[in-house]
Amino acid sequence: MSGICLRLRGIGRAFPSGDGEVEVLKNVDLDFRQGEFVAIIGQSGSGKSTLMNILGCLDRPSSGSYQIYDRETSELEANELAAYRREHFGFIFQRYNLLSELTATGNVEVPAIYAGTPSDARRERAEKILIRLGLGDRLEHTPNKLSGGQQQRVSIARALMNGGEIILADEPTGALDTRSGEEVLQVLKELHAEGKTIILVTHDPLIAQHAEREIEIRDGEIVSDKTIAREAAVEVPETAPGTQEPPPRSVFGAFRSSVDRSVEALWMALRAMRAHKVRALLTMLGIIIGIASVICVVALGEGSRQKVLTNISNLGTNTLEIFPGKDFGDTRSGKITTLVIGDAEQLARQPYVAAVTPTVTTTSTVRYGANESNAQVNGVGVSYFDAKGLELLQGRFFDERALKTYGQEAVIDENTLETMFGGTEEDVLGKVILLGTVPARIVGVAKQQQGGFGGSQNLSVYLPYTTVQARMLGSTSLRSITVRVADDVETDLAETAVTEFLTMRHGSKDFFILNTDDIRQTITSTTETLTILIASIAVISLLVGGIGVMNIMLVSVSERVVEIGVRMAVGARQSDIMLQFLIEAVLVCLTGGALGILTALAFGVGFSALGTNFSLVYSADTMLWAVAVSSLIGVVFGFLPAHNASRLDPVTALAGE
Repeated sequence: MSGICLRLRGIGRAFPSGDGEVEVLKNVDLDFRQGEFVAIIGQSGSGKSTLMNILGCLDRPSSGSYQIYDRETSELEANELAAYRREHFGFIFQRYNLLSELTATGNVEVPAIYAGTPSDARRERAEKILIRLGLGDRLEHTPNKLSGGQQQRVSIARALMNGGEIILADEPTGALDTRSGEEVLQVLKELHAEGKTIILVTHDPLIAQHAEREIEIRDGEIVSDKTIAREAAVEVPETAPGTQEPPPRSVFGAFRSSVDRSVEALWMALRAMRAHKVRALLTMLGIIIGIASVICVVALGEGSRQKVLTNISNLGTNTLEIFPGKDFGDTRSGKITTLVIGDAEQLARQPYVAAVTPTVTTTSTVRYGANESNAQVNGVGVSYFDAKGLELLQGRFFDERALKTYGQEAVIDENTLETMFGGTEEDVLGKVILLGTVPARIVGVAKQQQGGFGGSQNLSVYLPYTTVQARMLGSTSLRSITVRVADDVETDLAETAVTEFLTMRHGSKDFFILNTDDIRQTITSTTETLTILIASIAVISLLVGGIGVMNIMLVSVSERVVEIGVRMAVGARQSDIMLQFLIEAVLVCLTGGALGILTALAFGVGFSALGTNFSLVYSADTMLWAVAVSSLIGVVFGFLPAHNASRLDPVTALAGE
């Protein structure tokens, strides 16, 4: 007989019960030698399954010493105990404990995945063991398509996968018919004959007689330990399940093992999601709504911002409006006549100026035929239309020749066209209107200017400023000067330069400047603030979605404790269990993030179909951030359930059914 492989001294195990404890094992002293076939027999509640769990490192004793190959197990960490379960033990459970989503081959491969065995090698070995056990035509069948005896043989094959030398069988025939039970016992005898240590737990004395040593336990104490007369040696078939060498470990070591375990975790997450489609979709719903809301709000904000900028551009971007007086409403501004053509001409020569146009205004009666109405007459320069972003609907704008010759050429707006000519499509170019007593020939029709800087709902007629000054006002002073700043110059710097320049010319600051860029910045800043506000509300929905993911994952952990226990029993580390549930949480959130992006894009299509005057402007950066955030939510809110799953005791998890 070989040396001692397992040694127990003074082992006790107590469980909390009410205000006290129930002692299930009491002062157990046992030795197990390599190559023995031992039956542990006892009635239900005698403590035999608890003893088996301690032997297999599924549970820890409350007191005493348990050594495996002379190493004290109380000194081992959880992952070191997992290594013993993975490398030295093979478990055969009464209720098989197969993973329902995996095929027979997939179930047998699981221990080798955690051992770092290459995929080809582990699949080849799993198939060989299953074929030897008579399951060659059931390799790709899931457990629900196998009989009880077939499922138990898959369980035996799984126990042999890593070549463990100690087989722990807990009531392996308890759920089988007589014939299937005999087949399982025959397999165990063959394993024993080739040198495996077999420890069999049973309540049936007839089953125990197949062993060579019988240990009886009663009320947690060993009451007998005797050797049974051996039967004739069982002939070991050449293809006995344990004769093959265990599968080789990957030459890439820990890295390949980590990759394989990660891939396994990913596939298990996908299977779990597929098995619970409705639950997975409801779990994602909060993430989908949150991600879609954030993207849509940002897209709406950007679309609004660009629309505002376009509207401002139509009013004249990068412009400075220079007015006489200290500010709007200054009662003295009408008496200040120092803003003159010379100022405009000198400003036009400055390097930071792209264009300058003087402006004078007056109110006059406009007449055409029997139609009469009040209108605002604007005397402007040729650069005015470009600076203000006015669009031409018909004809042309007047030119420098008209300025020099005091030309009586008029450009009317849409309001004037509607009022004086009934908005007809007929050509109004060349027709003469009266502005007070001054006739003017229409040379162009401009699109109505947007309300804002200089815009108005009144009728507007544009003439050369020289004409208005000479023929209508009799004054050379200006109402304002419009300066369009060069594109490569900041508007604020240009404003400072204009202020210094005109102050020097006038000897004092008798003017004020309206910076359209300040208004643009104020409007866009307000738009961005509102976008951030609404986006913050959307982020709250993301957090709510994350909490939903956490709750569902906690439920998932509670539903799958047996699976967790089985994986731990065959050697899964705590990190393996955590990785599996963490990947599932991240996968749920990533899928929810992707669906959220598609939902946001679909919303944009629907929004555009409504015929609104602006569209959503999506940002690739926002979508990337959405994916990153959904992943982060999966990690953060999936951590607690994953951590809880990894901290379960194997024996507690296995009892979860």
